[in-house]
Amino acid sequence: MLAADWDHDKDAVDALHYWNDNSKYGLSFSDAHDLKQARDTSLNCSIKKSLADRLDASKTFVLIVGDHTNELKAGGCQYCSSYNGYWGSCARGHIVDTRSYIDFECEKAVRDGLKIIVLYKSTIVNRSKCPEAVRRKGIHVPMIKLQSGQLYWDYQSVKNAFDS
Repeated sequence: MLAADWDHDKDAVDALHYWNDNSKYGLSFSDAHDLKQARDTSLNCSIKKSLADRLDASKTFVLIVGDHTNELKAGGCQYCSSYNGYWGSCARGHIVDTRSYIDFECEKAVRDGLKIIVLYKSTIVNRSKCPEAVRRKGIHVPMIKLQSGQLYWDYQSVKNAFDS
């Protein structure tokens, strides 16, 4: 299962998919997002149910951490049209869950005992940018390297994380 800030870190997601889809590279993973999709117009709780189903079908949880990962709020019931702020309840009778999608996925991955790989869209591992649930769990590696004054995607570090 792959989780990321799709608005700011899509280039890192694309790099992973490129390495996975290109036979020149030895990275091999199945993206659980291909198993079951929830429509963007779904209720946040419906999307979390879909995420839970995808995580249930996964052995490994991969999180890409960028500059905005810890700021993400999408997924919390308070941002859903069915949430009644006055009563603090869901108009459709669902359980209220104020966690973001990312926090929900991280906590479930830990609870389910999945292998956890945290990839930083950076040249360094900065755990303060990582969600608390996985901050001290799993393998943490940077996705970018500085070589001859230029920044490059660091395929070998990512591959080593997947292989460990």
